[in-house]
Amino acid sequence: MALDNVAVQWPRTGRFYEPVPADEFADFAHVAAGAPAHAGPAAALAAHIAKTSTVRAGAYTDLVDLLLGLDGVLFATDAAAEDEDPVIDPDGCAWIAGGLERFVAGHEALGQAGDEITFDSVAVVLGAALNQGRLAEQQLRWLDQRLDSLRDDEGNPPQWNFTLLELRVLTVFYRRCADRGFAVYADF
Repeated sequence: MALDNVAVQWPRTGRFYEPVPADEFADFAHVAAGAPAHAGPAAALAAHIAKTSTVRAGAYTDLVDLLLGLDGVLFATDAAAEDEDPVIDPDGCAWIAGGLERFVAGHEALGQAGDEITFDSVAVVLGAALNQGRLAEQQLRWLDQRLDSLRDDEGNPPQWNFTLLELRVLTVFYRRCADRGFAVYADF
């Protein structure tokens, strides 16, 4: 399903949310220009954000849901369930950014798959993080169930192929929204 996360002014002042001007994200163009050759998707994501103040979030929904432990995070389903607009407020953006930042740091610390983020490397990083917490056994069972639910009927995992740079770009988008008081409208 197509999903765009559009940076918008918070709070809404009229009937509609006003998109954030692209110049608020113009520095993302430097990330796009400086990305290594193997990080084409990261460069494309950064360039798109720089031009539109928008993340094409469909590819990241399952990963973000798994990392944050909820369903429909980037769809803003909590707001939609309460008959509100599908908007992630600045505090929600900070929460998303914080979770992504912790994951990227954990991935780097464990040296998982180099720069590549795969289903298996996500499982290792999350397992290591949950193993250190309270109720580790219960949380690891939850993780196993979540991972199994992402597999197809033949037991094959999703073919995630992200780079750390790509996740950093995604993280910086949500952190920028949080820090500057922007919200994110889920347009699907």
